[in-house]
Amino acid sequence: MTDASHGPDAPAPVEPGSVASRRRSHLIDLTPLRVSPAFARLWFGNTLAGIGTFVTNTAVGLHIYDLTRSTFMVSLVAWFSLLPMIVAGLYGGAIADRFDRRLVALSASTVAWASTVVLAGITWFGAQHVWMFYVITTVNAVAATIASATRQAITPRLLPNELLPKAAALLGVSAGVMVTVGPGVAGVLVARAGYAWTYTVDVVLFFAGFFGLWTLPRIRPEGERPTVGGFRSVVDGLAHLRRAPNVRMSFVVDVIAMTFGQPMVLFPAVGAVVIGGGSVTAGLLLASFAVGGILSSLGSGRVTGLRWQGRAIRNAIVSYGLAILGFGVVLAVTELGGGAVTSMHFGDVNRVALVLAALCLAVAGGSDNISAIFRQSILQAAVPDHLRGRTQGVFTVVVTGGPRLGQMFAGTLATVTATWVPSLVGGFLVVVLVVVTVARVTSFRDYDALDPRP
Repeated sequence: MTDASHGPDAPAPVEPGSVASRRRSHLIDLTPLRVSPAFARLWFGNTLAGIGTFVTNTAVGLHIYDLTRSTFMVSLVAWFSLLPMIVAGLYGGAIADRFDRRLVALSASTVAWASTVVLAGITWFGAQHVWMFYVITTVNAVAATIASATRQAITPRLLPNELLPKAAALLGVSAGVMVTVGPGVAGVLVARAGYAWTYTVDVVLFFAGFFGLWTLPRIRPEGERPTVGGFRSVVDGLAHLRRAPNVRMSFVVDVIAMTFGQPMVLFPAVGAVVIGGGSVTAGLLLASFAVGGILSSLGSGRVTGLRWQGRAIRNAIVSYGLAILGFGVVLAVTELGGGAVTSMHFGDVNRVALVLAALCLAVAGGSDNISAIFRQSILQAAVPDHLRGRTQGVFTVVVTGGPRLGQMFAGTLATVTATWVPSLVGGFLVVVLVVVTVARVTSFRDYDALDPRP
C-alpha cells in the first residue's frame, strides 16, 4: 500500500477558479467523488454499511419496547452506552493520531461487526433478555465511535481543503440514505420477518464498509505525532480545544441542539399510543428526518460555498429548534385534542397528525444536515493533521453522545409528564440557548471559510 498523500489515490489538484470554487448550480457537487477514488470507495462502502447499522438501531429500540412496553427502558440504551462511548471517542482519537488510521478503522469496525453477529445470534436462539441488549449495544457504540472518529480524520487526507464542504454534503446524503432506508427496512422486517432476520441484514451489509476501508492506502498521521499514549495524549488533544474557540463552539451548539431537540426515543410510543401505526409509523418518522437531510444535501451546490460558516450554523440550528418545537405542538394537539389512538395496526392511524409530524421532522433533518456540513468543514480545515484524530474523537463523542443525552432528556421527561412535552420544551430551549451562546462568541459568529482559524 502507498501513503494517501503520494499514491495513485491521492486527490487530483483543484485549480483556483475551477468548478469546485465557482459553483453555479444548486445541485450537489460531485467533484470529491471524481478527484479521489479512495474517498469514493469509502463513501459508498460506508453508506451501505450504515444502512445496516440503522436497521439494527431501530430494531433494538422496537425490540426493547415490545419486551418492556416502556419508553424509559428504551432510553436506557443511551444511559448505559454514554460513558463508555465518551472514553472510546477520546482514546480512539488518540490512537488515530499515533497509528495507521486505516488499520485503526478496520480494527474498530471488526469489533462492531462482531457485536452485531452476537445480537443476531442471541435473537435466533431466543435468549432475549433485556440486559443483553444493553451490553451488546454498548460494545457496538464503543467500536463505532472509534471507527467513525478515525474515518473522519482520514477524509482531509483524501481531498483538498476546498472540497471539504462538498464532501460533507455528500456525507449528508449518505447519512440521509442510512436513516431513510435503514429504519424503513427495519420497520417492515420487524413486522414481516421478525427481529432475528432484521439483525442478520446488518451482519451482511457490514461487509460493504470493510471494502471501503480495506481498499484505502496507508494513512499515517502527519506532523508531530504523540510520543506517549493513554491519558497524556488525550489531555494534549483536549488542551488544543482550549486554544480553539471556533472548533469548541461548533461542539457546544451541537450539544445544545441534540440534548434538548432529540425526539427519536419517543417514536415507538408515538406510533403505539399517540398517532398510531406501531413500528411502521416509528420508521416513517425517523425516515422523514433523513429525507429532509437528503434534500438539503442534494440542493447544497451553492450552499457549500458560503463564506460565513459560523452564522450559517447558528441559523440552521435555530431552524432545527423551531421544527422540533412544531413537532411537539403536533403531538400535543393530537394527544390533548382526543385524536390519539391505541391500535398498533397501521390502518388505525391519525393521518393528518402523521403528515404534519413528518413535515416538521423533515425540516429538522434538513436544518441539522446544513449545520453538520459547516461544523465538519470548520473542524477539518482548521485543525492540524497531527491533532485531527483526537479532535475528531471529541467531535464524534459530541455527535453520537449528544443524541444519547437527548434520549435521556426526552425519555425521562416523557415518562414523568407526557409524550409531547420533551419536543415542545426542548425546541424552545434550543432556539434561545443557541442565539444567546453564539452572540457571546464573536469569532465563531464571524468565522470566515477563506481564513480558517480554530
